[in-house]
Amino acid sequence: LNFETMDLSVKNTLSVVIPTFNEEGNIELLYNKLKETIDPLGLEALELIFVDDGSHDDSLKIIKQLAANDDQVKYISFSRNFGHQLALKAGLDHARFKGIVSLDADLQHPVELIPDMIEKWRSGADVVYSKRIDITLPWFKRTSSKLFYRIVNSLSQIKLEDGVADFRLLDQKVIHALLKYKETNLFIRGIIHSLGFQQEAIEYTPNKRHAGETKYSFSRMLRFALTGITSLSAKPLYFSIYFGVFFAFLAFIYSLYAIYVFAFGNEAVPGWTSIIASILLIGGIQLIMIGIIGIYLGKVFAQSKGRPNYIIADKNTLND
Repeated sequence: LNFETMDLSVKNTLSVVIPTFNEEGNIELLYNKLKETIDPLGLEALELIFVDDGSHDDSLKIIKQLAANDDQVKYISFSRNFGHQLALKAGLDHARFKGIVSLDADLQHPVELIPDMIEKWRSGADVVYSKRIDITLPWFKRTSSKLFYRIVNSLSQIKLEDGVADFRLLDQKVIHALLKYKETNLFIRGIIHSLGFQQEAIEYTPNKRHAGETKYSFSRMLRFALTGITSLSAKPLYFSIYFGVFFAFLAFIYSLYAIYVFAFGNEAVPGWTSIIASILLIGGIQLIMIGIIGIYLGKVFAQSKGRPNYIIADKNTLND
């Protein structure tokens, strides 16, 4: 195929981006499912881009074996683990074709929905995103997910639907808009939603993980949530001001009360307990506010250094 002369205005070419971290037990089965699902569609061109995010197992070895036997398989290997969002961005950076599907390597995103995504794309949608529908999720995960989207929606101007995942199809023109964002701390699902374009949803029930363990521990989920919230809005900084004004007002009222008791009461202001409690409360609020400010300053610091988002150790893709 002559990629230089290929007409990317025709919706008949597809790139599939697969961030991968320690998924040796899933890669080959995912590859077979993708081929079985996409090959019958008769696309003009297809590439499967596996982005190895510094895996410690045989994930990269298996991917290279697939690439040696199938020139549609491309790979990008990071020098170390940079995280899921940057692995996803690397794949999008290197995707060449008109439509780009992204999905995880753990087989929880149903590959069988890709033809439906392509159909919606060909019918005019620029973004076809997925919404997870799963009532079998553990109570904590289901509740924390709803709370996360509620907080994000209340603190930003965009409205993310509950259960939106990184399993989506993007038109190449959306990718071109996305690549103009040079942020160090990425929250891609939020950025894509903020880009606009014609977007349609498709619901899915996640499959059970075939092999391996989830890479999202509670601490990683918390960091991801903080990244999402602070990437989309500066409102938490304004809340710092509101909290400060509110507690300053309470302190002023309490000071008037203390002066009144001292001047007109029979004894000086008692209550070391209430004083200490107030100091601890206000001190705790101050530490929280300083932490919020620190997160934003950390983002500015990281961005100002201009370091690359990721470092590639090896690849067989064409794009730089």
